[in-house]
Amino acid sequence: MNTIDNYDFRGKRAIIRVDFNVPLDDKGNVTDDTRIRAAIPTIRKVLEGGGSVILMSHLGRPKKNNDEKYSLRPIVPAIEKLLGHPVVFAGDSMGERAAELARALRPGEVLLLENLRFYAEEEGKPRGLADDATDEQKAEAKKAVKASQKEFVKRLASYADVYINDAFGTAHRAHASTALIADHFPGDKMFGYVMENELKAIDKVLESPQRPFLAILGGSKVSTKITIIERLMERVDRLILGGGMTYTFMAAQGGKIGKSICEPDQFATALAILAKAKEKGVELVLAPDALVADDFSENAHTRQEPANDIPDGWEGVDIGDRAKALFREKIRSAKTILWNGPVGVFEIDKFSTGTKAVAEAVVEATAEGAYSLIGGGDSVAAINKFGLADKVSYVSTGGGALLEYMEGTELPGVAAIRK
Repeated sequence: MNTIDNYDFRGKRAIIRVDFNVPLDDKGNVTDDTRIRAAIPTIRKVLEGGGSVILMSHLGRPKKNNDEKYSLRPIVPAIEKLLGHPVVFAGDSMGERAAELARALRPGEVLLLENLRFYAEEEGKPRGLADDATDEQKAEAKKAVKASQKEFVKRLASYADVYINDAFGTAHRAHASTALIADHFPGDKMFGYVMENELKAIDKVLESPQRPFLAILGGSKVSTKITIIERLMERVDRLILGGGMTYTFMAAQGGKIGKSICEPDQFATALAILAKAKEKGVELVLAPDALVADDFSENAHTRQEPANDIPDGWEGVDIGDRAKALFREKIRSAKTILWNGPVGVFEIDKFSTGTKAVAEAVVEATAEGAYSLIGGGDSVAAINKFGLADKVSYVSTGGGALLEYMEGTELPGVAAIRK
């Protein structure tokens, strides 16, 4: 398999699938350039190797073609600033202008195509169906878009000599630009540095961790984390479960949780997880206390209560002081740390101290030699909020892709390069 470091880019046009799905303010300014910054080394490698670059990405979830709200045009200045190099915006992905600009590219030049999701063919899903469309009409529409998707992929591929997938955040999607296009470059396809580093970081944690290996899983629902919890219990020595999941576990064991978020239909699952942890010899750690609030707002009254004895009318919104100390102790003694999901409602400052305490403990452990991988949108947003992203070993750019890969699912964007 080709790698970006051993490939000769001289005179080659490289089409790179990047993940520039970045947040914009109401004036079109990029408010978080993390994903753009992550892609810069791959772009530079091609340019410095004597090649030219065609960038393709999606932005948001447009439901129609050419929706200006989702145009990639506003991010051009951010790319140019970080790259230190001019970027030509095609204004389209399929039109003759895009094709002409791609054909005319000279070594050292960069072209950005318009949002790929302006075309139904990117995702391969029909658009514009009536709400009362029959099953037959839906089937015909799907057949039609799948047929046109082949031409969409063929045209994108015609712009370039080599294909690079550097969008780990979309690697779990079997879309035109993340998986199907790779077939047009059987001997000229590879991962970019983002993809390479993501896969190496995750494989290091899952396949050859230093021990003790600790995983911290947060989030509101047990139901969305069952598969990853079960897979991690085959690998970790210690598992901290936090966030809203805490209250399902407490209620399943007969605890009082007030009006905290809870999934009664997951009680049996929670009890089974507790039993499996005991069977496997995995230390499963739950918060002994919680910060509770009488309202889900910055103006709420708060106090600390045992996590399994929360009064009626109050809800758990963060971990308490005893949990902060317990979690810190467990984190500081680990040699490999995987953190996915906050342990409280960190978006509200008043409820963010527990997640911040976890982040600081991970940083302390990292400084003492532990390997730390932070992944999943909310935990990444949290560590960025606290200004600590540069003090851990690796911050993943993948959300759903990271979870699916850790669950053992073959990602289409990865498989397309490796086959």
